[in-house]
Amino acid sequence: MEIQAGVGVSHHRNPRVAGREAAEQALAAAGLSRPEFVFLFASVGYPQAPLLAAVRQATGDAPLTGCSGEGVIARNEADESNFAVGVMVLSGKGIRFQNGIATGLKADSVAVGSRVAEGVGPHLGADAVALFALADGLTVNFDRLLQGFEGSLQADRRLPLLGGTSADNWAFKQTYQYCDDQVVSDGVAWALLSGDVRVASAVNHGCVPIGGKRTVTRSRENVICEIDGRPALEVLKEYILAEEVDSWDKAVINLCLGFRTPAYLQGYDDYMIRFIPGRNEADGSITIQTEVPEGCDIWMTRRDPARMADGIDRLGREVAGQLGGAPARLVLQFDCCGRGKVILREPVKLEFQQKLRQAIGPEAPWLGFYTLGEIGPVGGRNCFHNYTAVVTALY
Repeated sequence: MEIQAGVGVSHHRNPRVAGREAAEQALAAAGLSRPEFVFLFASVGYPQAPLLAAVRQATGDAPLTGCSGEGVIARNEADESNFAVGVMVLSGKGIRFQNGIATGLKADSVAVGSRVAEGVGPHLGADAVALFALADGLTVNFDRLLQGFEGSLQADRRLPLLGGTSADNWAFKQTYQYCDDQVVSDGVAWALLSGDVRVASAVNHGCVPIGGKRTVTRSRENVICEIDGRPALEVLKEYILAEEVDSWDKAVINLCLGFRTPAYLQGYDDYMIRFIPGRNEADGSITIQTEVPEGCDIWMTRRDPARMADGIDRLGREVAGQLGGAPARLVLQFDCCGRGKVILREPVKLEFQQKLRQAIGPEAPWLGFYTLGEIGPVGGRNCFHNYTAVVTALY
């Protein structure tokens, strides 16, 4: 298996110039004139359509999948400004991508999952390796998306899902997903990887519980209405500062929810962490990105920099162990925006990146973005994560 891949990054404020610069850098790094596939991640300071058009033109209209993020991650930087675009181009003997997009997550995530399965199904062969999924971080209910996808996909084995949810630089207004010439919101862009290639991946978070156990006493789908018989938002206000109540982006920087990890995932961690992207002041409810059954136990949690540092070391060891000495041909990183500048100083962020690169592939083409949620398998099951890093290497 041979893969030619390259990464380019631009911070130019003109979307057409930025898209062209990043794409041309990536092509030069890969030694390609026209790639077989393109990944694109960008922040939302740019008008999205002309940015995408510039990348498409520079790459010869090669198939493309991507989304907006809170920032762009590359080998030597982790930029969370409003103007950052990262492009990865690749070609390889014996590997192939099939991509697509589906919209309507907010109205019916199950139906969207079914439509993704319909798009994937005709291309799903015995050599299918993984599905990269990039969903809208503001509207997805991942459990229902997964229900629709796995329930509709005619497969004799579980297809690993890898990726993250799109972001919009902490605005919580609108995120974007890309597929070829299309820019949409409220959707999921996907890319099926098949062929003579293997994937090494690992997931890790850096959160610790604060306070005691609480119980969800009323919920519907992914909305928590009451905790311990009180409006959920009223309970959360016990853990945040008064000025954070009206600045939700500040509140959720410091506070997240922990759900007891199911028994079949006990090798992962004690808690599955959940971000809280929305709240309703009128009825006191809060919204997360996965289903919440009534009667389940939850813990308030926060990020812990020391645990994050330990997690970076563990991530590197796990992916390197799966590589088994084989070189990483390229690396994709899906990292929570809550693990970026809101909690880590720039030198610390770059130190974490350096550790990962040294452990996994110092010279490997490397691209990622800061997400509103991460997707990666644990114990053979496809899972949704928050405040984590999912790192994937092709080899």
